[in-house]
Amino acid sequence: MVVVAAAQFAPTGDKAANLDEIDRLVRAAHSRGARLIVLPEYAVFTVDAMDDRFVESAEPLDGPSVQQIARLSAELDVTIVAGINETATDDRIYNTLIGVQSGSLRSVYRKVHLYDAFGYRESDRVLAGDPQNPELLEVDGFTVGMQTCYDLRFPETTRTLVDAGANVVALPAEWVPGPLKEFHWTTLLKARAIENTVYVIAADQCAPTGAGNSMVLDPMGNTLAGVGEATGIATATLDAERLAHVRAVNPALSLRRYRVTPWNE
Repeated sequence: MVVVAAAQFAPTGDKAANLDEIDRLVRAAHSRGARLIVLPEYAVFTVDAMDDRFVESAEPLDGPSVQQIARLSAELDVTIVAGINETATDDRIYNTLIGVQSGSLRSVYRKVHLYDAFGYRESDRVLAGDPQNPELLEVDGFTVGMQTCYDLRFPETTRTLVDAGANVVALPAEWVPGPLKEFHWTTLLKARAIENTVYVIAADQCAPTGAGNSMVLDPMGNTLAGVGEATGIATATLDAERLAHVRAVNPALSLRRYRVTPWNE
């Protein structure tokens, strides 16, 4: 068994303040026994429009923000998954997830499906990551894969993680509010958990930049813990016996007759 947490807050354009809030939330989750803490997409820097501010504030993977989060993981002996805006080119960034353990950067995921929908244009300032073999994290006997926000609408993204061996999906998001968006968020999260028989740890931003409703789901799609519309932490215990039981009752992965392969234009 392992205790995990989804930490929800509303990052701003003040990186120092965001890092302070990350520190506070991670320490609070650690005090509840969490060994894996998932933070939102763009946790280190967020503003209300996809413009040059994202590019100007971006950092490389060995930059000070990642180093600060890594030091926190080493101090508390926890695994932290968080979203950053990573330096890419003069006018573009990568929307990147980092997985840090014991003070080291252990896994990186660059968002594959950019949010060019519902009137938003993430691709104006972001380069899409290339589909590739997932970099997974091992946390107390569980295997964790990472994906980001809009990726949730593409079920093959999660299936690729599961095919690589993940039985837990860490999903940071800035799920932009709008008509039916909360319904889409909760429905799709449950679908990804059920169809892949995996645990899902979904950490969203809350208002004004996100819809909130962060949660931890079990492999049957049950909500083990959740956060509403405000800053908060959802903690839950993942159980390997529960995972094995669900996969025995619902052997969807072993019965399927299709496989997922990358499509690069």
